[in-house]
Amino acid sequence: METERKTLDDRSRMTELERIRHSCAHVMATAILRLWPDAQFAYGPPVENGFYYDVDLSHRISPDDFEKIEAEMKKEIKANHTFEKIVVDRDQAVKDAQSGRLGALSERPNNPSKFKLDLLNQIPAGEPISYYKNGDFIDLCAGPHVMRTGNIGAFKLTTVASAYYKGDEKNPQLQRIYGTAFKNKTELEAYFKMLEEAKRRDHRKIGAEMGLYVIDTEYVGPGLPLWLPKGAAIAEELEKLAKETEFAAGYVRVKTPHIAKEKLYLTSGHLPLLYVESMFPPMELKESAEAQVAERYYLKAMNCPHHHRIFAAEPRSYRDLPLRLAEYGTNYRYEQSGELFGLMRVRSLNMNDAHIYCTPEQFAQEFNSVNEMYLKYFKIFGIEKYVMRFSTHDPARLGQKFVNEPELWKQTEDMVRNVLQKSGINYKEIPNEAAFYGPKIDVQVWSVIGREFTLATNQVDFAVPRRFGLVYRDKDNTEKTPLCIHRAPLGTHERFIGFLIEHYAGNFPLWLAPEQVRVLTVGDDEALISYAKLIVQELRASMVRAEGDYSADKINGKIQQAELAKVHTMLVVGARDMQAGAVSVRLHGKGNVGARPKAEVISDILQSIKERKS
Repeated sequence: METERKTLDDRSRMTELERIRHSCAHVMATAILRLWPDAQFAYGPPVENGFYYDVDLSHRISPDDFEKIEAEMKKEIKANHTFEKIVVDRDQAVKDAQSGRLGALSERPNNPSKFKLDLLNQIPAGEPISYYKNGDFIDLCAGPHVMRTGNIGAFKLTTVASAYYKGDEKNPQLQRIYGTAFKNKTELEAYFKMLEEAKRRDHRKIGAEMGLYVIDTEYVGPGLPLWLPKGAAIAEELEKLAKETEFAAGYVRVKTPHIAKEKLYLTSGHLPLLYVESMFPPMELKESAEAQVAERYYLKAMNCPHHHRIFAAEPRSYRDLPLRLAEYGTNYRYEQSGELFGLMRVRSLNMNDAHIYCTPEQFAQEFNSVNEMYLKYFKIFGIEKYVMRFSTHDPARLGQKFVNEPELWKQTEDMVRNVLQKSGINYKEIPNEAAFYGPKIDVQVWSVIGREFTLATNQVDFAVPRRFGLVYRDKDNTEKTPLCIHRAPLGTHERFIGFLIEHYAGNFPLWLAPEQVRVLTVGDDEALISYAKLIVQELRASMVRAEGDYSADKINGKIQQAELAKVHTMLVVGARDMQAGAVSVRLHGKGNVGARPKAEVISDILQSIKERKS
């Protein structure tokens, strides 16, 4: 799909780091042109962790070329050229592109700047057209940039990949050169140190080592995880946490089917255009041999339309509100094969979903309670750094990207903004990224090594309940449409467990560990084995995930195996422990913490699990 073009307002909000990276993309283009003057450039934006530039070039760039490209970049930075903005009219811009001057070091007869000509057509009539010039390099660009090339700081090229122009496979395939840049060398080195640690913590690697899940592409399909017993144990613990928390907060649980008629999604507005690319193709079914037309059914890609029909199933009064419908619903979304990534991008997902139907007067309290639930979860999982990205609409795109209800947009955005400000929650406002039916909050969290993840989304919906004809009878006996809050604090099992694997490096806290306790015998004496088995039975009777290793292997080997399996707590029992009614306790990664009475240890294990201690 085509990348959405940034507006001038979007660009004006670029951070200092984004400006450095945007400028570094231009410096990289300058360097590539010095080495390969026939290069044709398309896009060169700053992105989340750096920058890239798409280039059409007969030479196939590889990492082996990075050193000489970086050497040319350093020369341009040392030259300390000014980033000069030049405003031109459309005719002049077209003339310069036709001469090959844009995205180049000089005019190139018979080699027009073909991508720049196309990009010129995307600039709305009346919007200023500008170039940015550093040294000999001139590019079609709305900016912004740093003042001079010497302000760029530290940089490094990272990877090269293939990318279709505008993301459309019908267009030419270009080379995408990625790099990153920071204010100084210290920050750059810290970033690459974090990446090395992230590789060690990669959830795909640790998930395989611990036997948490598999993706069987041959028989089941790409992006469709199979949870193995240990992975399922983590998922069940998360679901248990959510159910307990939501029950205490007044939620009621519902269940919905995995498929629905096309009519459901036509009514919600997800079909025919808005969401069709993210849904699996429909199934067609004739209910009887006499049926002239087949009914079309879709796999459920989201839970909200089903929940709206549950709301509509019974008459509602203002006394029934707020109504909080919760479900760990299984959804199916067609992600492009190239976008699938372990547990982070999948086609089958189990979502910690709920929809809160409320009156406008109840909205602030309900929305704040959802935010408080997030903060509770952050504390449980040791998430110390987070930000809530408050996404609003663009008035110029009402009726296109956003529902054409200007007054309701203003009202609901003001309500969300007020709640965030009064609660003191860390947030930043992002224009033009709301959901089609209302403002939303994307929750960004950072793992212990500083890696950023998108955890979940809150959305305010003032439009779709009306499409479904949802009403409640108010105090004045009139029918009114409720507001709907979509929320999923734990996101999906897949993405959240992927995050937790990397956050903990597989070393889960006791309550969440796939194997919580393993009892290890010192020797294979029958009486000792019986004592160890009784401990396992007592723990399992209290729903502790406990196993025993009663083999004749040496105790050091048993401990090593338990450590490799990331068992949280090891209870070592020998003849003296049995005689004293005790166990020797070892904790994963921490070693021996001493012998204690068996009953005391079991009591502490149960209490730690109950309190979900980290």
